[in-house]
Amino acid sequence: MTTTDLWHHYGRTRAEQDRTVPDCFHWAWGQNEGPGPEVLGDITGKTLADLGAGVARHAAHLAVHHAPARVDAVDASPAQHAMAADLYGPLAPRLRLVHQDVVQHLRATPSTYDVLYSVFGAVDFTDPRELLPAAAVALRPGGRLVFSTLAHYLSGASAQPDVTSADVPAKTPDGEPATMRRWVLQEHVWVKVLDAAGFTRTHVEELPAGEGPRAAATFLVTAERPAD
Repeated sequence: MTTTDLWHHYGRTRAEQDRTVPDCFHWAWGQNEGPGPEVLGDITGKTLADLGAGVARHAAHLAVHHAPARVDAVDASPAQHAMAADLYGPLAPRLRLVHQDVVQHLRATPSTYDVLYSVFGAVDFTDPRELLPAAAVALRPGGRLVFSTLAHYLSGASAQPDVTSADVPAKTPDGEPATMRRWVLQEHVWVKVLDAAGFTRTHVEELPAGEGPRAAATFLVTAERPAD
């Protein structure tokens, strides 16, 4: 059974108009201010994975501007993977585009990565009780997980007080209305599920919302797999 690609339309217009490697990226929802790639630390010679990379713009930036050994841009969407290959395929082998379910990929690559990160990516759209333990397995001892996620719903409603998802609007490839699950959790819930997954040194910073009708505050979360 194939799963409908609910990310078919996402970023398509920009991909047609903008084929550049970004000069920078930001963790905040507005993507125009606040902390940037420096949050990852010195990644020179390190192996990273972008979880739910979409068309791999963030991964391409890191591959070009920060001299990692390799960045794996992992995404399950056929459409996103195809657009990433069209835009940034020539950046191989430093940028590797991986078309696979993120949890499956992480489980199959134990102790592979120095840094895992997600910018409103797979961490938002995958049950954290499955993804976070898999991320801990895929990190090397002492490795870091960094992700940004909504601090509240775009409607302004409060984040969930437990590990509960909500349905958010999406579209099928032929444009029919659909929904997908998104996890928007309160700070203490993220800390709890990260602890349960085996992470330590968890830190959550709230980045303020910008301006505009869909402005939203962001949680910027960092955690570590304990060193052996």
